[in-house]
Amino acid sequence: MFKLTAKALACAAMLSCVGLAQAADPIIIKFAHVVADNTPKGQGALLFKQLAEERLPGRVKVEVYPNSSLFGDGKEMEALLIGDVQMLAPSLAKFEQYAKPVQLFDLPFLFDNMEAVDRFQASPEGRGLLTSMEDKNITGLAYWHNGLKVMSANKPLREPADARGLKFRVQASAVLEEQFKAVRANPRKMSFAEVYQGLQTGVVNGTENTWSNYYSQKVHEVQKYMTESDHGLIDYMVITNTQFWKGLPDDVRAELETIMAEVSVEVNKQADDLNRTAKQDIAKAGTTEIIELTPQQRAEWREAMRPVWKKFEKEIGAELIQAAEKSNQG
Repeated sequence: MFKLTAKALACAAMLSCVGLAQAADPIIIKFAHVVADNTPKGQGALLFKQLAEERLPGRVKVEVYPNSSLFGDGKEMEALLIGDVQMLAPSLAKFEQYAKPVQLFDLPFLFDNMEAVDRFQASPEGRGLLTSMEDKNITGLAYWHNGLKVMSANKPLREPADARGLKFRVQASAVLEEQFKAVRANPRKMSFAEVYQGLQTGVVNGTENTWSNYYSQKVHEVQKYMTESDHGLIDYMVITNTQFWKGLPDDVRAELETIMAEVSVEVNKQADDLNRTAKQDIAKAGTTEIIELTPQQRAEWREAMRPVWKKFEKEIGAELIQAAEKSNQG
């Protein structure tokens, strides 16, 4: 009887030790994204990893997967929803099927500059969009800048008529499709990782992106012209699985929120510098002519694409569009 009891106690002690070891295992956060480490998003993910592991040693481990190395454009949202990845920073264009008002950020020529973007994203309306998808198990944690988009093509784009008939790569966004249809171009949905090859082979012959994304993916090697249109925004929403996030210990979640806020400030500072440097590097490469629009030419593009606003007003919300427009006033 004593031997059985001793054996039972030994087993219980062993199970207890196993339980303690398991309890001590760090929380794994897989942070996946589709761009290079030397972009604003890539730098932000690495800084988040550094600070989280420094301030929550042994409690949190962040694994960063850049360049679609874990999940590509088409699979990352599904992976988040089923828990195969815990954190993403998709382009704002990726959320239309989860919350129609987020399509606001794709409207062409809505924001005059990045200062206007900052004002709107910090407003109650902008902050409200972060939590607008929690019924879909998606929680927004922050906005990260990449910057304003410029257009590229294998011919000069100076006025809207120049885009007619060209095949433009777009993200999977109804607004962006209509944006190019408005100038009688042909939008083609394509994942970010496929853009270089698509342009190289002629599957598409134009696209839109920020300077840093163009340079990091070497798009300037396969595009003869880039037009500094600043017509739209490429920003990211850092998101997490709502169930995972709310299931974290309160102190861990609070510290990660603090870290995310700090990282976001740094990412958004870096974004402008990276885009400015990337533009200079593209110009130095000598493979691409950079076209600067006159105020009149830019106004013509804006007028040509402005009907897209009306087309999506009901889905996005007229009041939300008005709030975004007011951010241009300073």
